[in-house]
Amino acid sequence: MMHKKNNPLKQNIRPAPFVVIFIFLVLGIIGITLEEPSRVLEQATQICLPCIGIG
Repeated sequence: MMHKKNNPLKQNIRPAPFVVIFIFLVLGIIGITLEEPSRVLEQATQICLPCIGIG
């Protein structure tokens, strides 16, 4: 009677982390195409410069 041995090199790959990473990448690309990074930087500059006494 032969017993099946588990191969330590073969591991089960869970799809959930890949799905989450894919969703974040898609949302990031959408945000970049809508020019969100420049808008956030603009708002941060408007808020922070008066706070530190420069603007």
